[in-house]
Amino acid sequence: MKIVISNSSSEPIYAQIGRQIKAQIISSDLKEGEGLPSIRKLAKELHISVITTKRTYVELEKEGFIDTVGGKGTFVATQNKELLREKKMKSIEDLMAETVTKAQKLGIKFEELQEMLTILYNENDE
Repeated sequence: MKIVISNSSSEPIYAQIGRQIKAQIISSDLKEGEGLPSIRKLAKELHISVITTKRTYVELEKEGFIDTVGGKGTFVATQNKELLREKKMKSIEDLMAETVTKAQKLGIKFEELQEMLTILYNENDE
């Protein structure tokens, strides 16, 4: 599991970690049932407070991304397939909304953007 913390970000450290773990679960880099580092181990690896990692895990558990089993550890939760698909779609929508905003600011027409998307999509199919 790769986590990068930015000290210059205005986003709290626990939120940065949580966002990155969620992204890895949504992208299937972290699989259902896969074990996560203990709170202490993650804190040590990231050189941060145990309190910060605990808060991250508590938030992820509330959101249904992870499960903690007493005496056994913390694991990626079994995801509702439809909910997971919805989360994946939402992340793509967010990226596309950002792209559309940038394109509009640069004066790129819808047809040009559509053509770019078609080309990029088809390149990945080959």
